[in-house]
Amino acid sequence: MRLCLVTDSLGNMSLEEMLQTAASLGYESLEFGCGNWSGAPHVNLDDLLESVRKRDAFVNAIKNAGLEIAALNCSGNQLAPNEEGRLHQAVVEKTFRLAELLRVKKIVMMSGLPGGGPEDKIPNWITTSWPPLNTQVLNWQWDEIAIPYWEKTVKQAKEHGIERIALENHGCQLVYNAETLYKLRNRVGEMVGMNLDPSHLFWMGGDPILAARHLGEAIYHVHAKDVRFERGIIGRDGALDTKTVECFAERSWNFAALGYGHDANWWSEFFTVLRMIGYSGPVSLENEDQTMDQLTAVKKSTKILKETLPKIFE
Repeated sequence: MRLCLVTDSLGNMSLEEMLQTAASLGYESLEFGCGNWSGAPHVNLDDLLESVRKRDAFVNAIKNAGLEIAALNCSGNQLAPNEEGRLHQAVVEKTFRLAELLRVKKIVMMSGLPGGGPEDKIPNWITTSWPPLNTQVLNWQWDEIAIPYWEKTVKQAKEHGIERIALENHGCQLVYNAETLYKLRNRVGEMVGMNLDPSHLFWMGGDPILAARHLGEAIYHVHAKDVRFERGIIGRDGALDTKTVECFAERSWNFAALGYGHDANWWSEFFTVLRMIGYSGPVSLENEDQTMDQLTAVKKSTKILKETLPKIFE
């Protein structure tokens, strides 16, 4: 397993400063946000698609820092039944084109979430089977929207030389856990696998270590991101919290730097299990801790990664 950094984690830095910082901290590869729910702080899709000179400068800067591109990330909701969905799909298609030009073989995405019917304009995440209409809505989302979209998208990815699409198990998406990943993968093929992000399973009440054992070779990418359950709030209100992340002092749970939610023992077991099941790809640090500045959170998280990954770091 190799140390990788989601570059949005240092999104307040220029490309050059981010590269220098990542290299100095011991990172080996990078996952670049290309748009949609990423601010794309280090990638201008249009510039890189249009200019060979700018692409060469981008690639050379990465190589000169001793780094490489592990994946391009275009996570968004391309299935949204509105203008957002159309804009997000445009970014997906541009990211596929850029991946081909840069010879990047892996894309990190989310599955997307449709509306609840043909006339809806807002995505609708179904999480219970009651009332009975919910099941009808969910079946329509999968059969009429998601499966046809992903059958087409898998073909497009192959045309651009992409070998793997890693879908993040994020809430408010059709694919948000192992079961839903396999539901899609069994229909559209092995181009699609999981970007296993423990943080989302934590707040949804799952066990990322058990999920890893179940997913096995379907794990295509791993995000290292932690969650802290806030004492005095989580027990009172539960984990379904609609307050925005900036309201971290009031939320029942928060994204946290590694070690600030689950200790090194937990991360050691998680990474050991990943190795046991044969995962040898990037472990990509994604920092969204709102309680400390970006560089501090990245440094503290990096320390945990180096302590717990089954690899010797000089």
